[in-house]
Amino acid sequence: MVRTSPSGEGEEAPQHELGLRKIIHIDMDAFFASVEQRDDPELKGKPVAVGGAGGRGVVAAASYEARVFGVKSAMPSVTAKRLCPDLVFVRPRFDAYKEASRQIRRVFEHYTSQIEPLSLDEAYLDVTDDRLGIGSATRIAELIRQEIRAKTRLTASAGVSYNKFLAKLASDQNKPNGLCVIRPGDGASFVAGLPVRRFHGVGPRAEAKMQALGIAMGADLAAKDIAFLRQHFGSMGEYLFRAARGIDLRPVRAHRIRKSVGGERTFSEDIGSGSALRETLENIVDIVWERIEAAEARGRTVTLKLKFTDFRTITRATSLPDYVCGKAEFARLARALLAAELPLPKPIRLMGLTLSALEGVEEPAPAIDEAQLSLL
Repeated sequence: MVRTSPSGEGEEAPQHELGLRKIIHIDMDAFFASVEQRDDPELKGKPVAVGGAGGRGVVAAASYEARVFGVKSAMPSVTAKRLCPDLVFVRPRFDAYKEASRQIRRVFEHYTSQIEPLSLDEAYLDVTDDRLGIGSATRIAELIRQEIRAKTRLTASAGVSYNKFLAKLASDQNKPNGLCVIRPGDGASFVAGLPVRRFHGVGPRAEAKMQALGIAMGADLAAKDIAFLRQHFGSMGEYLFRAARGIDLRPVRAHRIRKSVGGERTFSEDIGSGSALRETLENIVDIVWERIEAAEARGRTVTLKLKFTDFRTITRATSLPDYVCGKAEFARLARALLAAELPLPKPIRLMGLTLSALEGVEEPAPAIDEAQLSLL
């Protein structure tokens, strides 16, 4: 049986199956907004958005008080303000976020060296062989959350399971400030009860396609064989087949070299007009450049990704002899890539940007960052 607990109380089941790992996924709660509320007492309890307030500003992060009104990251600021008239905008302070992230990383290192950061506020930990000999992944997750709270005055949610896919699902189950444990043998039943929208890579359009095929929950997905899923979802079919059964063999990659930084948006409605495409590009530039600054990355190649309504995808890239020197140059290169494709032959359902050929990476970088890769 899957045990979940907002308070994090409980015991770890023994791992009786050969080869299972003990994986924790830690996800800080509304990280950027929570740091702002921590550092400015006047913001506590108020709906807060980190990002630009006007014009083409974009919400980089939203507090839970703002999320109640439907405000979410990557949303245009004008839309967010319309949803929540009392929304308080604050400019990002990446130095503060990076310092908090460093404190959190030191907490992780107290328990394991097997840490795979996904961003400033999110990471996988493999505690199969933990440094302190505690043995229980659940207990370690409890201690990590307590230590983060004590040292940063911020809350974290944790998912504990025997693979990365399930641990990540679990960390979102009892947010904010919660813990969820999926024990060995319970992965398939846990996934069976989830809406397919909870699966990583299943966006609005993929969800609509699944609904049309009679697939609404994980159990519906598990009832389909691999041939059916490949027929309707191409290469994504194999991922869906494994995920519906709670299977994920990926290891925690503690020494992964980040080859690019990027982001992409899947639209609820396809867009094709030049003005809408240019406005969307500006929003993505804002989002991606914030990530680039947060990662302290320097790169020479800018790549534009466009996915059309028929799911055909194109990428267009441009490279400089030296590193992109700032946001203005990054935006200029992105605009030039888009302008060269206008007018588009068809509307698009997704747009993405990445910065690659990063400093310190010798091999050619892929067009899309693994952390931002959309599976459909």
